[in-house]
Amino acid sequence: SVCIQLFGQWNVWIPRDISAMTNSCVVIPCTFMYPSGILTNRGTHGIWYFGQPYPQLFPPVVIKTRTEIVHESYKGRTKLIGDLQQRNCTLLISNIGTEHSGRYYFRADLGGANIYTYPDFSELKVLDQPNIDIPEKIVADENLKLTCYAPDNCPETRPEIQWMHTDYLPETEYTAGYVEESNTAVLSSTLIFTPRPIHNGQLLGCRVYYPNTTLVYERLISLDVKYAPRSVWVNGSMEVMEGSSVTLNCEVDSNPPPRISWLFGDQELLWDTASNASLSLEDLTPSQEGFYTCVGDNGYGVMNTSMYLAVLYPPSEPVVNGSLTILEGSSISLQCSTQGNPAPTLTWLKDGELVGTITAEEVSVLELLELTPQGDGQYRCLAENEHGRASSSLNITVEYAPVLLDESKCTVVREGVQCVCMATGNPEPVIEFYLPDKNITINDTDGRYNYYTHTDGHTSTGMIKLREKGERLGNGAVNVHCSISNMYGSESFHLELQQEKKYMMAVIVGTIGGVAVIAFIIAAVRYVGHNNKKENGNPGQDLVSKLENPALYYSTVKKDKQCLRKKVLKTELLGSKFNSILEESTGEDGDYQPVGSMADLERQELNYAALQFLGGRSRDGGASGRGDDGSDYTEIKAK
Repeated sequence: SVCIQLFGQWNVWIPRDISAMTNSCVVIPCTFMYPSGILTNRGTHGIWYFGQPYPQLFPPVVIKTRTEIVHESYKGRTKLIGDLQQRNCTLLISNIGTEHSGRYYFRADLGGANIYTYPDFSELKVLDQPNIDIPEKIVADENLKLTCYAPDNCPETRPEIQWMHTDYLPETEYTAGYVEESNTAVLSSTLIFTPRPIHNGQLLGCRVYYPNTTLVYERLISLDVKYAPRSVWVNGSMEVMEGSSVTLNCEVDSNPPPRISWLFGDQELLWDTASNASLSLEDLTPSQEGFYTCVGDNGYGVMNTSMYLAVLYPPSEPVVNGSLTILEGSSISLQCSTQGNPAPTLTWLKDGELVGTITAEEVSVLELLELTPQGDGQYRCLAENEHGRASSSLNITVEYAPVLLDESKCTVVREGVQCVCMATGNPEPVIEFYLPDKNITINDTDGRYNYYTHTDGHTSTGMIKLREKGERLGNGAVNVHCSISNMYGSESFHLELQQEKKYMMAVIVGTIGGVAVIAFIIAAVRYVGHNNKKENGNPGQDLVSKLENPALYYSTVKKDKQCLRKKVLKTELLGSKFNSILEESTGEDGDYQPVGSMADLERQELNYAALQFLGGRSRDGGASGRGDDGSDYTEIKAK
């Protein structure tokens, strides 16, 4: 800077800043002023100090005109080339070194007390290399100007500037400059080009040399080219098993180094300011499958790259409809969804049998149209892939109106008629019997009817026994109606009588056989009585005494695996009366037949017949009398 002082005062003019290259020289221009009233008859002298303006602080003396006493570092180097009488205090310093850099002060000595040190100074910068003016930021693809400076303050020689390592630069331009101000000069050279990211870190140099000397000065710089991320490298997409661990790596090419972020969806998992960053994932679960994105942002631009991480795992437990209860004829859709990697196949099974089609999707729909009772059962959705399988089940309950089964019928038994009514339905049917002739509805046991019901699954069974055979119609049929009902409907059916011929045949055969046996017993008894009468002369009394202890006759008939029960004939004769009790129970053609699950109800049934011998009565007058051979006879009646 230039200091302009007022005339007639203690003032000095010197350049505030000046520079020189090492081992060269420098001239510091200087002009001083002093009050006009001061006489300089004793001569005008001057002193240059280094570092401090006050003598009492003993600063180094650069040059002193009254004596040759100077600081050691300036011996033989300094010369006052200005004429002090002309108020010119210009200083020449030769062969300077970096140690001579600093502030220089001038002190005027006009004799006597007229000595004054000027507070203004000139600051010398001794350079061992040229200055290069570098912008604060060098940004890729933006025009760049670099200027190299060389001081030209040594009158002995002038410098020249040359750029180095510019061969790799595109489309370079050069401009020269010369700045002269306050008797100081600076030579400059400007290099113009457009840097690219590839130029980041490249060396560039400026050389300053003085012709015809050995003085050469160079400065090398490394280009710090700022550029946005131009590449983001990550692992390729990968597949890993559930429960395993993996490390994802990311490298970003940018300057300055970016802020690297690892993102999973919108969630930031990790960040670091560096050229690379690694993300470690441990004990992976299916929820961690997806795209992982590495984002690089350095303020000059943003770039990202994603990779897909697939987590392989067996199918999860399928999600299916809840168990359903529907009405017959309805249609429903069963849905099954699961997750697995790779995508599992879905198979529908009903009671272990394949239904529908096998699909290779995460959702399978099974359409069940116009369901019948046969559609009732357990439906299972099976999911499979190469890593495992899983399944879920549901139950479909089909409700329908009751249906009468073919096993419903009436059969003849010893005590009368046994009627069985069987029906299937959902909910289980309620069974009632109705006797139109008596206007009786039977749904419980009373004195005359053995009423029984049983439920097995969706099948209900009802049974009654009519102990009187008076409920038959005039044509021999049984007038019994069966009513079946549930919440979806009710019906009434007339039960047909079956196995009538077999039963009548059994009755006839049984009666004839019984009469033959009884007749044999009677003949045997009479034969014994007749012999006793001949021997004892009182056969009647003897016979009565013998008959006071009844005789028991029995026979047993066994049949094979048809489980025919024993037939027992038990005869008891007391006084003039003879009672015969016949117990009979058969299986195939017998009185009681189990139906369906009614086998546990099977029990022995007894029919009774009483024989009465009424002697002394005429054949015409009753059912008994005496035969032509003098024997008693009676007519057997079935009760």
